[in-house]
Amino acid sequence: MNIFSQIEKALNNKLPFVVYNKSNSITIKGWFQKNNELHTSKHYNEGGFIFAPFDDTNPSVLIPENQSILIQEEINIDNSSITSNNFDIDYSSEKNHIQLVQEGIDAIENELFKKVVLSRKEEIEISNLNPLETLKKLLNTYPTAFVYLWFHPKVGMWLGATPETLVKINNDKFSTMSLAGTQVFNDLKKVSWQPKEIEEQQFVTDYITEKLSKVCTSINTSETETIKAGNLLHLRTIITGQKSVDNSTLIKALHPTPAVCGLPLESSRDFILKNENYNREFYTGFLGELNLHNEDNKTSELFVNLRCMKINNNTATIFVGGGITKDSNPKKEWEETVAKTNTMKNIL
Repeated sequence: MNIFSQIEKALNNKLPFVVYNKSNSITIKGWFQKNNELHTSKHYNEGGFIFAPFDDTNPSVLIPENQSILIQEEINIDNSSITSNNFDIDYSSEKNHIQLVQEGIDAIENELFKKVVLSRKEEIEISNLNPLETLKKLLNTYPTAFVYLWFHPKVGMWLGATPETLVKINNDKFSTMSLAGTQVFNDLKKVSWQPKEIEEQQFVTDYITEKLSKVCTSINTSETETIKAGNLLHLRTIITGQKSVDNSTLIKALHPTPAVCGLPLESSRDFILKNENYNREFYTGFLGELNLHNEDNKTSELFVNLRCMKINNNTATIFVGGGITKDSNPKKEWEETVAKTNTMKNIL
């Protein structure tokens, strides 16, 4: 039985599973839980596949390694399906989002925080929405992203194609990234970043290195580079080092990052929870392989849950957001979220 047949079987039997493909990999992996029990984790000490919410006061969902079947299969990626289409824009949330961004800018000017990431959701009705076909489109369209389909009968179904690594851990060595700034891709040779995006990127890099300095014995940062994720461009800095703490402490030091929350962390997170007026659930949380044993190595590879959607029957809920600083323009921030919705709308 191939992996796609196994997905259909799990869906028919209402059993938890996750299927995913890492960046530029030809191997798709699937963890298929043998029962429908809901396993949670608060300290990230278990082994398996973790799915963590934005609000870390809520528990994460675990598909345990020791209660699941692992299936791996090589797949053919057909990049010819990559398209960039124009979609009808849902203006129903424009006024509210612009007002939310302005409130964020006002809070920054009042020195409540330096940056805050504000988001919204958009619901799209699709007749006969097929999650398996949607997964295949994601795999073909975003080969450089971490692409996944996650399902638990007691939680729901999520799909995504995220460009951002939270952290990779191999024994005591780790690698993470700061990812910030967004513009629509036109021509990589003519990329120009504005001071607002450059400042936002530096905020994220400085914050992460400062947090890690308390739990690591060495930290190295790369040059900042422009990367392409679907139809968007971002600024990215790679941060590597050696940790002096357990995995749980390292993960909690990184999540949530300024790229999905803001800084300082506590005040920006409080503003989000009080003012966004909806539950992000697993959007801007993280997911991935947790504490897997490979010969003499113990590895984790976790990704920030961006460019994602929740599927409920024939409704796809798309989540989008952007980083707000003192130089942000509310109207342009709204337009940036519109561009980001196209990442998932291209699939639907």
